[in-house]
Order: sequence, then C-alpha cells, then structure tokens
Amino acid sequence: MKQLLLLVCVLLAINVSAQNARNDSIYSHVDVMPKPDYDLKQYLDLNIKYPEAARTHDIEGRVLIKFVVYESGRIGNCTVVSGIGHGCDEEALRVVKSMPQWDPGEKDGRAVKVYFTLPIVFKLVDY
Repeated sequence: MKQLLLLVCVLLAINVSAQNARNDSIYSHVDVMPKPDYDLKQYLDLNIKYPEAARTHDIEGRVLIKFVVYESGRIGNCTVVSGIGHGCDEEALRVVKSMPQWDPGEKDGRAVKVYFTLPIVFKLVDY
C-alpha cells in the first residue's frame, strides 16, 4: 500500500513538473495571435524619430525586431533580427520596448507567451 501511494505521489510530481515546463514555453504560432488594441501604424508613425545619421546618409530600409508578448500582454525580450544601422536599429528597438501592452496570444483557451517579429520601415520623405 505504501509503495502504491509513493508511486502515485511520484507520478503526480512528474505531471506537475511537465505542466510547469509547458507554462515556460514561448510559442511562435498559437490559436489566437497577440495583437495591439491600438492602431500600431499610428503608434509607430508618432513615436519613431528618424535618426539624424540615417537621414544624413540617405539610409532607408526595414528593421526587424523580435520580441515576446507575455501572458499579461507586456512586451519584452526585444532583439534586432535584421537591421540597417546608422541609428535605425536602436530607434526601432527603443520604440518597440516602449509600446503599450498588447492583447496576449492564446493556446487552448489560455494566455501564453508568444514570439512576434515586427518589421519597422524607415523611409525618407521629401517635404
């Protein structure tokens, strides 16, 4: 009887441990992808400041920022995946890090951590 009780306890501990490991997973694709509950294009347009070094050297292009949207909707773990330099990478990173919370992604009906990659385009405009 004691052995059976010990076996049940061990199996429960393994199950709880496996569930905790799954909770630490960061997904790339989920049932409901995370999204901002605000106009992202407008947010980027209002907050990105074109770096002077990039403007001076006529640098244009796309910076890819990868980040995690946490279960709470908070943005974190931001990194530059592909950049164009001259201050654009740092500016894109700054703006993404300062974004308001998003609606989190969901898998099997619960909020989970999700990787998201956002392209930010730097394009010079003649005034």
